Amino acid sequence: MTLADQASTPPAAAPAAPAPNAPAAFAAAPESLLATPVQVSQAEITQEIRDLHAEYDRREAAGEVLPATMWDFPPYRSSILRHPTKNPKLVDPETIELLSPAFGQRDVAAIESDLTLQHSGEPMGERITVRGRLLDSWGRPIANQLIEIWQANAAGRYIHQRDQHPAPLDPNFTGAGRTVTNDQGEYLFTTIKPGPYPWKNHTNAWRPAHIHFSVFGSAFTQRIVTQMYFPGDPLFALDPIYNTIRRQRDRDALISIYDHDLTVPEFSMGYRFDIVVDGPDATWFEPEEEH
Repeated sequence: MTLADQASTPPAAAPAAPAPNAPAAFAAAPESLLATPVQVSQAEITQEIRDLHAEYDRREAAGEVLPATMWDFPPYRSSILRHPTKNPKLVDPETIELLSPAFGQRDVAAIESDLTLQHSGEPMGERITVRGRLLDSWGRPIANQLIEIWQANAAGRYIHQRDQHPAPLDPNFTGAGRTVTNDQGEYLFTTIKPGPYPWKNHTNAWRPAHIHFSVFGSAFTQRIVTQMYFPGDPLFALDPIYNTIRRQRDRDALISIYDHDLTVPEFSMGYRFDIVVDGPDATWFEPEEEH
């Protein structure tokens, strides 16, 4: 542009002032700025969950036998990443036992069931006591079984290199513990109530607060894994993982019960969570190929 052109160019018009009573412009929600173009909203995921549950109810009412956990649950977008990428191979369990680690009562110290005593300082968050029983389908206690737990800290972050949640790590909380059931099949953990955390399944996806449980049988090849949730969590209806379990009664079995008799005065809140390993009342366990 020449000087003459500049001289003949009319000045740019000033921005028009908003008209009186005009609706205010809203900034984009932060969660939408973090989303990729292929991600769907929470409202769409929630509707997919409702539609699929209704379809499963209809199919079951028509006589179809469906599994307790629906694999390839479309709202669980990242489930495809958990599928096996190689053909499964049958192995001899007895051969594995010859090479696998073994443990005994003397290998698990009592202090390992208290996740608040693993460091020199007090961990942040709500201290809780979790007590329960390990039972078979007849309600009989299962004694001398190794139970391990792992969880996020009170801010919803795991000590794991792949956890990118920008919440603080707690230098006084590792988030893992173990114990062995007593003769009555009972276990007890002292820990910190974990926080919910985002997991990028869809726009603004958050997992309900939970603790992972691993239960070993008489051999390491008999391991089963489940999750314990907390009563009254508002994220239940929004979470695709929780809702891969199609029956409400099965989902309810994963929710611990607040038990005031388990609270420790001036110390911790109390939750009860029984685990049934088989039979019609069995606690839901994660499919083996996810581990």
